[in-house]
Amino acid sequence: MRLLVVGGVIAYRALFNWARPSMFVGTLLIGPLFQLLFFAYLGRQLGVADDTFYIVGNAVLSATLACVFGGTIAVSNERRWGTLGHVLLSPRPRTLIFLGRAIPYAGNGLLIAVFTLTAGSLLLGLRIPASALPGLVLTLAVGSLSCACFGLTLGALGLRFRDVWLISNVSLALMMLLTGVNVPAAHLPEWMRVVGGGLPITHAAEAARRLVAGDSLAAAGPALVREVTVGVAYAVVAAVLLKIFEAESRRRASLDTL
Repeated sequence: MRLLVVGGVIAYRALFNWARPSMFVGTLLIGPLFQLLFFAYLGRQLGVADDTFYIVGNAVLSATLACVFGGTIAVSNERRWGTLGHVLLSPRPRTLIFLGRAIPYAGNGLLIAVFTLTAGSLLLGLRIPASALPGLVLTLAVGSLSCACFGLTLGALGLRFRDVWLISNVSLALMMLLTGVNVPAAHLPEWMRVVGGGLPITHAAEAARRLVAGDSLAAAGPALVREVTVGVAYAVVAAVLLKIFEAESRRRASLDTL
């Protein structure tokens, strides 16, 4: 636990790219809020869904920027800044080192999601039942951690590919389109719904909407369990890819090649 938590916090402080408060607020707080307002008013104009659909969906979606890019940074920036060799020389298990780095970024995502949900609700007049708040926080936390594990998977690809940021940007666009946060799943083709079911936040958004609608945590539980399953699957994939790429890159002496 010390390696996971303390090591993750130290790496977060060293690798975090939004160092200035103004950049953090503008990029990770104000940006998602304006995105929420844009889709909410667009939805009103087109008559696709009500404000609640977009407030809850974009609150869950807002965590993806910090979590996906954060998880990617947690691995790929070690290579970018030439410090990866020091990590690999450590006698500690590299899998735990890198998985621990998902925790601070998941915390970041949770903070952003709570802010976006609160601000969006105040601006657009959404009343959330007080009984739903504990379940909502749990759902947003699970969704954020799932996104961070997905980011670690993309970061693992950064040990092999030169431009992992292209992959991250495309992934964020696909999550906006396929996860049902801004486009109702019923309006998507079947193959898009299948792909979306394997992406983070799809099931977290479903669980959050159930809770806001007044359902109990037990009713939202199946969707939450599916989100946990997706997050664990990406954590396993990230661990396997890190092992494979580390061994292969050691053999080819290519880990620090930019």
